Amino acid sequence: MLRIRAFQGLVPDPAQVADVACVPYDVLNTEEARVLAEGRPNTLLRVDRAELELPPETNPYSDAVYSQAKRNFERLQTVGALRRESAPAVYLYQQRMGAHVQTGLAAVCHVDDYVHERAENAKAKDVIKKHEKTRQDKEDDRTKLIGTLRAQTGPVFLTYRAQPEIDALVSEQQKQAPVYDFTAPDGIQHTVWRVADAAVIAALTAEFAKLPAGYVADGHHRTASAARVALELRAKGEGSVDSDWFLCVLFPGNQLQIMPYNRAVKDLNGLTKEQFLAKVGEAFTLTSGASPKPEQPGDIRMYLDGAWYGLSWKPAADADPISRLDVEGLQQRLLAPVLGIDDPRTSKRIDFIGGIRGTDELVKLVDGGKAAVAFSMYPTTVQQLMDIADADQIMPPKSTWFEPKLRSGLFVHTF
Repeated sequence: MLRIRAFQGLVPDPAQVADVACVPYDVLNTEEARVLAEGRPNTLLRVDRAELELPPETNPYSDAVYSQAKRNFERLQTVGALRRESAPAVYLYQQRMGAHVQTGLAAVCHVDDYVHERAENAKAKDVIKKHEKTRQDKEDDRTKLIGTLRAQTGPVFLTYRAQPEIDALVSEQQKQAPVYDFTAPDGIQHTVWRVADAAVIAALTAEFAKLPAGYVADGHHRTASAARVALELRAKGEGSVDSDWFLCVLFPGNQLQIMPYNRAVKDLNGLTKEQFLAKVGEAFTLTSGASPKPEQPGDIRMYLDGAWYGLSWKPAADADPISRLDVEGLQQRLLAPVLGIDDPRTSKRIDFIGGIRGTDELVKLVDGGKAAVAFSMYPTTVQQLMDIADADQIMPPKSTWFEPKLRSGLFVHTF
């Protein structure tokens, strides 16, 4: 049973929504954040990435950054850029990126439904499932920010197996006038409907309660951090009903768009081109003259010395969900044994390129001498993500690139 709940949060002044809302904190570095925040005093980036207002040498994990974030968060409320809702509500959040459209429900979910390896005091119900490991430094960062603000400013991106009853309820509410509708500089349109009718909220809550599980698509660090804050507050006797819930947007899996996460390796590990191609041919069915984009699972494309090659493979019939992934097949058959990339999480010889950049970026890297070889991958599917999470397995690093990304600041959950 997946629990959702309405919340009485902070939302942007409609006249300022395009300035307040911002890209997620983790898709850009400090310098990029400074550029995006230029001329936008009320952007939530000044809360999520408060170091952009401090000297360049400032440690982004220092106490000064979290103190600045708190001051900026309070200022946004003082000037009216963020306003407190008059009553609890949930929200429909639609994103349009070209021909692709996805609509999710913004609500809060319970931390006890999330399984976290350090949440020993939580009721591990295995309802909100993960498929990635978190990095300690990133998790510590968001834990401190959430705890300092007593708020979640960016939603966790959850998905679930689509249900016609939920689709019907969502579609009916979209007949109302939206509270926000704007197109961001990147061309993605964001539309939000507010749902405050108690009967409709109850109906949505009941339908989501029928789902056996939800899945973290994007936002593993935010989820883990929200759970940590809740547990820490409980341990100190400072927990509350609100602190046990965290901000999410839940999308049906059949609406999501996953792009590939491509790979580029800086060198051939001491091999000549001919030696390398020979070893590739031992690990895969190798063809020359291939197109840059793979057409199906089990189909990988490789760019080397100005030419594209096709690498095809088939996992064993009894392979587990992880072993069926193309990114895992590439890692185990070629990257580790031939190119010496034993741990792609820590190796400095491999770069990961989000599919939004296209295959031209791979050509640019190799032709420009920044990589020796690059691999164009077929996207991991939502079904594969769910199968891996259901099997309590962890995906290889950089397996999924969800697009479009959720904007932060359209709704803020406080406690």
